[in-house]
Amino acid sequence: MKTKIIVATHKNYEMPENTELYLPVFVGKSLHPDVNHTFQGDNTGDNISLKNSSYNELTALYWAWKNVDADAIGLVHYRRYLSLKRSKSLTAILNQKQVDQLFEQVDVILPKKRNYIIESNYSHYIHAHHKEPLDLTRDIIESDYPKYLQAFDKVMKRSSAHMFNMFVMKSKWLDLYCTWLFDILGKLEKRVDVTDYDTYEGRIYGFISELLLDVWLDTLKPQVAEVNYVHMESEHWLKKGTAFIARKINPQVRE
Repeated sequence: MKTKIIVATHKNYEMPENTELYLPVFVGKSLHPDVNHTFQGDNTGDNISLKNSSYNELTALYWAWKNVDADAIGLVHYRRYLSLKRSKSLTAILNQKQVDQLFEQVDVILPKKRNYIIESNYSHYIHAHHKEPLDLTRDIIESDYPKYLQAFDKVMKRSSAHMFNMFVMKSKWLDLYCTWLFDILGKLEKRVDVTDYDTYEGRIYGFISELLLDVWLDTLKPQVAEVNYVHMESEHWLKKGTAFIARKINPQVRE
């Protein structure tokens, strides 16, 4: 099976040696044309590169969806990968043989869910980000994609989710997912006023899409497999824990 896993990056960084399977894509290339001349840019062919400041790694996903010919397409990050192991090494991330074996049984490969334990996905989101865009997303789903509404409400009440916009999907499923996802986000763009959002909060479409993945999965129910999520750098858990507590005390505090 021909598989291409996009490695979204916004900087020069060490990349996997397996260039047949992994393709580094520099995101926001239209916004930063002189930053990197080594990696594939997300600004060729049909693209939304100019939206990178609000769509994050999704500009790489959109580019791959529209421009890459493969039987399966995936998305990971320059410092976040999928692996059957837990080693922080590029030599231990998913390889082609492992991908092929997984796809003999499933349609989608995902990282294991992230657990928030004492918070729901909804409360965690609104403690970290502005509430209005997520509520408007529900309105759009209710009016335009009503069969997904039950799953949306269920996902918001859960305390775990497949985060980070990381996955590998067979092309048939990727086309279904991207058609649905980018239509919803495009409609949300027309309804949200981000004039007063800071740079971090301006990335709302990337943030919201993380929760929409499980909504889509729960509704269409492709066969899935979960593997390890490996962060190649320190995740600064003390800093994250302190920020979490601060948000619980004062919802205006952002990461």
